[in-house]
Amino acid sequence: MLNALEVFTTVVVGVMVGVEFSVAFVINRILDALPGDNGQLGRAHGGRMLGAVMPVWYLTSLVLVAVGAIAGWGRPGAVLVVIAGALLILGVIMSLLLLVPINNRGKTWTPENRPEDWKEQMNRWDRFHYVRVAVLVAAFALLPAALA
Repeated sequence: MLNALEVFTTVVVGVMVGVEFSVAFVINRILDALPGDNGQLGRAHGGRMLGAVMPVWYLTSLVLVAVGAIAGWGRPGAVLVVIAGALLILGVIMSLLLLVPINNRGKTWTPENRPEDWKEQMNRWDRFHYVRVAVLVAAFALLPAALA
């Protein structure tokens, strides 16, 4: 049963990390290359859509990692699972303090009401997101390492 939990947790966290990686290195690059206001409109829509889904996904990932750490305590990889959980918590803290405030503004913007510095704010969000993705990738990498 513990093995099934570990595999399920690794898949859930891995897919979440994949989505965040894709936003950073694929989706936002595509949106930024669109002509006119389309990129900004796409980012606003993405902010609304992912802003609703990702908190649930992060929480689910944290719960699964915590349950796995508790259930597997005493096994050789348990410390790696705890470190992965701590990194996921760091990702959540970064989200709440750095990314969510920018996202909450950006998801309401239209070409008519966006501030003059909207591109600078999106660039700041991107830089914070790159760091968060690195933290999440590290967390994800620890989960299969804990199974070895």
